[in-house]
Amino acid sequence: MSLSERIAALAARVGLEVGIKANRDHPGIARAWVSFGYINDHMVMVSAFNVVSVERLATGRYRVRFSQPMPDASYCWSALARSSTDNGTQRIAIVRASADEKTAEYVDVSCATLATSFADSTEINLVVYR
Repeated sequence: MSLSERIAALAARVGLEVGIKANRDHPGIARAWVSFGYINDHMVMVSAFNVVSVERLATGRYRVRFSQPMPDASYCWSALARSSTDNGTQRIAIVRASADEKTAEYVDVSCATLATSFADSTEINLVVYR
């Protein structure tokens, strides 16, 4: 067997092993993600995977609905928010308020200033793992 044939066989084997280990049910693979924002008084979903809609509940508070529900509410999420201005006013995605919900069908996400007052953002990126 030539060197190029051995390398090709090795690459095929590595591909097979990775395919077995990192399938869509692997806990390290995102179950849902979305990039959205509140722009010119409208909710805009820029791109998404397994997210059917984002609803603005109030200033800086959003409900993200999954296309395919999670198995249960025992998932984790991480989000980042872009500042809506260029003057240093920061926006952060924060831990849910006590009134917000986290179910298998949707998760409520909040965005706030560093002073912790709810505020909208033109870009929020959310990733969900389960």
